[in-house]
Amino acid sequence: MRDSAITRVVLLELLLLIAPLTSFSVEIGKYRLLSVSTSAKMILISQIPNKTKFVLDASTAKVTVDGKPAEFQSLQSYTIVHVKFEQRKASKDGIDIDGVASEISIATPENPSK
Repeated sequence: MRDSAITRVVLLELLLLIAPLTSFSVEIGKYRLLSVSTSAKMILISQIPNKTKFVLDASTAKVTVDGKPAEFQSLQSYTIVHVKFEQRKASKDGIDIDGVASEISIATPENPSK
């Protein structure tokens, strides 16, 4: 009985040591939308203000405009977006990507300038 308890503690410690190595960071923030590929559903974004660029797979991202569901193609109309994505290196359709977007949201100004 005591050996199984020690084994569980050792396994738990190993999992705690390994978990940070296998987990990916989740980034959330405001980004400049530089390009949208509607065929592959990928986006190129740039951090504000330091301009680090990311190519993201957005094929499974939830897209909203002012809190309402929107189509992926409507992203082309905007330059500033809020994106939540999991940062990880991968490849899609022969293109190196920096992560996978899970949420893309746009907030339009209440009183746009005329």
